[in-house]
Amino acid sequence: MLAILFGFIAGMVTGLGMGGGTILILLLSVFMGLEQHIAQATNLIFFIPTSLSAIFINLKQKNINVKLAIIISTFGVIGSVIGSCISEKISSEMLRKCFAVFVFVIALHETYELYKEYKRNQKNT
Repeated sequence: MLAILFGFIAGMVTGLGMGGGTILILLLSVFMGLEQHIAQATNLIFFIPTSLSAIFINLKQKNINVKLAIIISTFGVIGSVIGSCISEKISSEMLRKCFAVFVFVIALHETYELYKEYKRNQKNT
């Protein structure tokens, strides 16, 4: 039942374009006790159908710059091969620490962006 709930939450976040995989990895590793490599690999499988459905809907609504998406995707595939080779050589503990730093940096960035927006709104009122 927990897996269904986690999949639903991560799918909704993915559909909103906010990186449901990050949430899914956190849920799988913290609450289900999966090893970091397994949580991240499971996320990659999760990513295929959820991203395809989001791509279909966004293409239909003409929200995607196809030319830019092709360029980014091409180099994303190259980067994913390199990242997978690196990940294979890293311990689960180190991978978990790298992921924690990644999530922390994202949290700092989002907090800063919210603060800038708050300040901008303060000036406009």
